[in-house]
Amino acid sequence: MTQSAAELRRTLGVTDAVVIGLGSMIGAGIFAALGPAARAAGSGLLLGLAVAAVVAYCNATSSARLAALYPASGGTYVYGRERLGPFWGYLAGWSFVVGKTASCAAMALTVGAYVWPGQAHAVAVAAVVALTAVNYGGIQKSAWLTRVIVAVVLAVLASVVVVCLGSGASEAGRLGVGASGGAGGVLQAAGLLFFAFAGYARIATLGEEVRDPARTIPRAIPLALGITLVVYAAVAVAVLSVLGADALGRAGAPLVEAVRAAGVPGLAPVVRVGAAVAALGSLLALILGVSRTTLAMARDGHLPRALSAVHPRFQVPHRAEAAVGAVVAVLAATVDVRGAIGFSSFGVLAYYAVANASAWTLGSASSSGSASRSSAGSTSDADSGSGSVARVVPAVGLLGCGVLAFALPAVSVIVGAGVLGVGVAAYGVRKWRTR
Repeated sequence: MTQSAAELRRTLGVTDAVVIGLGSMIGAGIFAALGPAARAAGSGLLLGLAVAAVVAYCNATSSARLAALYPASGGTYVYGRERLGPFWGYLAGWSFVVGKTASCAAMALTVGAYVWPGQAHAVAVAAVVALTAVNYGGIQKSAWLTRVIVAVVLAVLASVVVVCLGSGASEAGRLGVGASGGAGGVLQAAGLLFFAFAGYARIATLGEEVRDPARTIPRAIPLALGITLVVYAAVAVAVLSVLGADALGRAGAPLVEAVRAAGVPGLAPVVRVGAAVAALGSLLALILGVSRTTLAMARDGHLPRALSAVHPRFQVPHRAEAAVGAVVAVLAATVDVRGAIGFSSFGVLAYYAVANASAWTLGSASSSGSASRSSAGSTSDADSGSGSVARVVPAVGLLGCGVLAFALPAVSVIVGAGVLGVGVAAYGVRKWRTR
């Protein structure tokens, strides 16, 4: 099959896709999210992690089935559009692009804060420019850099786990079996920790650049999620066993304080370097994801159609990447959005709610017709498990997304709902003008 010049090049195999998923998930979040989650859940931190993992599993399964059926750039924007209608696809794309653009700027500033605190904005801009250049050069260059980043971060996290669990300061009694923060605290912690899992969507968002997507994506997404869950659980247990829930909740840099409490303060600078590298990995994957969703929305006219151009040599959405990089660089240079992106968690849960609702429709008889329209040309319907059983996972995922979204802090819910409201208004104005 001849590939159109307007399409992206399919070069990613299973290993590349898994690595990009790991680079998206095992980012700076694991270095910072444990503290706020422990403040919310107390001794129920591990319960919160389990709840987040269940919701993430449902979302990942739904995303994998849909990505095999619709292997195009844009992820849930495409799935919502094809399964639920243009508005729902747009809403998912809007929440992703706006929320994740702010996340990009916040992650860039996190890199700056770790590398050179006195010049955080300058370092942030330099990081954005450098990673945008890497992405511009082709998806394989991005995948190669992500491999290096993932290897470094996993090595640092492994060191933290070994040092904490092997120290005399580690006590199994600190892990707790109850939930001193109550059910509400556990759910809030799950919402905060879920945000750190959300990177597996990057594999689906890059669906147009994956080889044999009907086979590769359903393998890569659960594999990347499974590895991440094991890593997160090991780190959470190790840190909690040394600090306990109360001290962990008060920690500004939980992993740094954990290695100090374990009696190895010399490892603290290494952990800080690992956090900076992890933030770079998250930023790289975020720029990839936002630019591909921008490409998909531009193709449909929801964003300027000029952004849908594909570079004739590198086969990447070069204008979308440059535009995203420019916006993120301006934000990183002028404002500190690290404390103002609580709505991003709300937005990503709304994004996955649309994914689960889309996957729920796969149990219907109409799905076979949609499968025949798949650009992958696959004759096997990704929704072969039709019937009530096939709908349980997306139903649980949809319910979980709704519960976790509204269990977030009130400010995050209000701002997140406001951002979605602006998107709805913009959609309505565009529909009115094109009538």
